[in-house]
Amino acid sequence: MRKIRIAIVVAEFNKDITDKMLFTAKQRAKNLKMQVKNILHVPGTFDMPLIVEKLLKTHDIDAIITLGAVIKGETGHDVLIANNTARLLADLSLKYQKPIALGITGPDMTVKQAKNRVTTVPKRAVDAAYKMVTTLSQMEDNKDTNNQK
Repeated sequence: MRKIRIAIVVAEFNKDITDKMLFTAKQRAKNLKMQVKNILHVPGTFDMPLIVEKLLKTHDIDAIITLGAVIKGETGHDVLIANNTARLLADLSLKYQKPIALGITGPDMTVKQAKNRVTTVPKRAVDAAYKMVTTLSQMEDNKDTNNQK
């Protein structure tokens, strides 16, 4: 199987946290021998779907990793942002038939909780993208084999 090609979309909001998440994601991708084709920064997690859709339209990306930290404020804004972003990203994944790994922490999360997740969440997101691309590739290989019989 060829190298898995990924893009990483990172929120700049809570940059001290998301920068660490990006470092971890890049290291994990390197360990899995994945090729990071693009790293794009967006203002916040809510801004990700537009950039993600543009990336999904390209043929040189197999999966996208999204990284962000949605921290609880004084209102329910964090829940609105996290839920809508996750829904839009899931819809895009289905529309383009390419994995989008959700490496976005929150909602209803404290800064301390976000800092505690800067290594686990990005690793899991990269692992999920790797597994999904591998599984989809195996399904295609099986379909091709079955069609040849």
